[in-house]
Amino acid sequence: MSDPVFVPEAVADLAEAYPEQPVPLRHRLSGHPLLQPDALIALAGRMRPDDMLCFRGDIAVDPGRAGAPPNGLSAAETIRSIATNRSWMVFKAADQDPDYGQLLDGLLGEVAAVVEPVTGPMLGREAFIFVSSPGSVTPFHMDGEHNILLQLTGEKRMTVFPADDENLAPGEAHEAFHLEGHYNLVWRDDFAARGTAFRLTPGEALYVPVKAPHWVKNGTEPSISLSITWRSAWSYEEQYARQMNAMMRRFGLDPAAPKRFPHRNRAKSLAWRTVEKARRTLGGAG
Repeated sequence: MSDPVFVPEAVADLAEAYPEQPVPLRHRLSGHPLLQPDALIALAGRMRPDDMLCFRGDIAVDPGRAGAPPNGLSAAETIRSIATNRSWMVFKAADQDPDYGQLLDGLLGEVAAVVEPVTGPMLGREAFIFVSSPGSVTPFHMDGEHNILLQLTGEKRMTVFPADDENLAPGEAHEAFHLEGHYNLVWRDDFAARGTAFRLTPGEALYVPVKAPHWVKNGTEPSISLSITWRSAWSYEEQYARQMNAMMRRFGLDPAAPKRFPHRNRAKSLAWRTVEKARRTLGGAG
């Protein structure tokens, strides 16, 4: 049996912080053959183009509603020239590939014992692989998953903000995130003091709570990192409550924000699922 990737102290640290606080962790994944440039170029040949996104990295923290522009290169071209093309790219759901799916299962299996007693089964499990140029910026945004980012080569600084601060991400931004897929957030310079910057070098990782706003600045060398993510019943209930809030807002109401864990937001979640079931039923009746 191979040694665990996460050191024992990392699992203990995650147990103490999970699910609401970001926390640095240590890992032994650096040097893994599946996460080297040549292996990622080969993976690019097996993945669907829609699951590989390549962006310019020479952008502001807030690139506007349109987000980071594409870099005009294929995934393989981006990786080959990552040292000079001022870009960053992501493999979405890399676990669709069996080898990477096995890697994801092994990593999540190492932390399941501290995660599942708190938030239940690890649902919607996915792996994302990021390849970034020196100095590239990933804009201010939020993600809907529980996330552990493992730094493999190069370094980056990830600045993470409180997930419960509605001034950073107002209700309308959460609702647009779930209904329209708008991940990026509007940045203001006075936000800077509210964030915590984490410097990630090879062998270091960071747990990021669900929808904790963050942005990333790459270091002076090309970077490869792996995000292992999962959803929880709580994260889905928060999502459904936000979607219910969007509908309420359209009727001129000013709904209260869903509460953070351990509150479950069950009433609005159930209401939204009831609305969606009625829509499907009426649509089918047509």
